[in-house]
Amino acid sequence: MINCAITGSTGVLGKRIKKLLPYKFYEFKEDLRNKKKVERWVFGNDFDIIIHLAALVPVDEVNKNYKKAYNINVTGTLNLINSILKKKIKPRWFFFSSTSHVYKSSQKYLRIRETFKTKPQNKYGKTKLLAENLLKNKLKDKKIKLCIGRIFSFTDKNQKPPYVIPSIKKKINSKNKNILLENLNHYRDFLSTKDIVKAIDTLRKKDKTGIYNIGSGKKFKLKEIAKLLAKKKKLQFKDNLVSTYLISDNSKLKSLKWRPLRYKKKLEYFYK
Repeated sequence: MINCAITGSTGVLGKRIKKLLPYKFYEFKEDLRNKKKVERWVFGNDFDIIIHLAALVPVDEVNKNYKKAYNINVTGTLNLINSILKKKIKPRWFFFSSTSHVYKSSQKYLRIRETFKTKPQNKYGKTKLLAENLLKNKLKDKKIKLCIGRIFSFTDKNQKPPYVIPSIKKKINSKNKNILLENLNHYRDFLSTKDIVKAIDTLRKKDKTGIYNIGSGKKFKLKEIAKLLAKKKKLQFKDNLVSTYLISDNSKLKSLKWRPLRYKKKLEYFYK
């Protein structure tokens, strides 16, 4: 059995990983900013691999308190890797959960490859790119294999606002007669959490290193998702002046024989 250390295990994706993968998990449920607690956990457990998910994610929260986000997403990652490097028996594989937000969204439709120039579109993306670079520098010439997964949009039945689709659902399910939805004339790449877990496991089994986009490669228009969720309710839309696209080129991941679940138009795909 694979012994797996995991941070962020109480989040939506972390819970899916624990449910679907037959690993023995050692969960870190403390504050990554606390160097002593991180070190105590790392030294107190022997593990073959580590999946690092923990982060402050919601863009609005990061914008409101960038210092907190930096301390969790960057300094917390530094605390983690410094503790691991001090450990005598080190994990052989380190998976870092990054984000498509390290790329700039485009005003024209194209699939973003891993080789595209990074230009974080927000402060959250900036913290993740900083953490990526920190890990690459720290693990250079080390025996620990680093794999970075840049995860595009995902949703899940357990996901809650302020994430995109749960926020749309909340507005639609309100008692307001006139439902106005703003800024939904954009296209995003959505996966189910099951597909992401499958991607991480595939990368682990193949012992892969480097950067991989984890996305469906399909474009979903947010406005169309809202219409699907609304069923027979009438919606009003206020569009942004320009539509944007953030869609993955997932051919690198697909070359490992990974495939997302069969594409369906109905959103039940995400909630099974």
